[in-house]
Amino acid sequence: MTEIVPQVEPADNPVDDLRARAELLEKKLNDFQQQSDTRLVRAEMKAEAVRAGMIDLDGLKLLDLSGIKLNENGEIDDASELMGRFKKAKPWLFGMPSSSSPLSAPLAQPPRQKHATEMTSAEYAAARAALLKQRY
Repeated sequence: MTEIVPQVEPADNPVDDLRARAELLEKKLNDFQQQSDTRLVRAEMKAEAVRAGMIDLDGLKLLDLSGIKLNENGEIDDASELMGRFKKAKPWLFGMPSSSSPLSAPLAQPPRQKHATEMTSAEYAAARAALLKQRY
């Protein structure tokens, strides 16, 4: 594991040495906080994009996330509003809403032969000829 406390050049005065070390630690802490907030904003926007029906989440790269701030709870207050505006601006990144019920794949059924009552006379004649040909 790497050392968390940054090294500073020793000063003549130990108080100055501690002060410089504390400043470096505060700077490092602020950098970590900014990185953490950026990751949290991306995660929140990704979740909101999935809720909004975004087809390809790479479209989030088109959003400017630099102006988005987190509230006290670590959430984005207007994430759904922001995603709504983004959906209006770039609708091709989102799936089309359906007015019908969600589609599901048809049940798997083994293929069956057509019954003679379902065939046309030409299909019946061809099927009968094929069967007679197989018998002899």
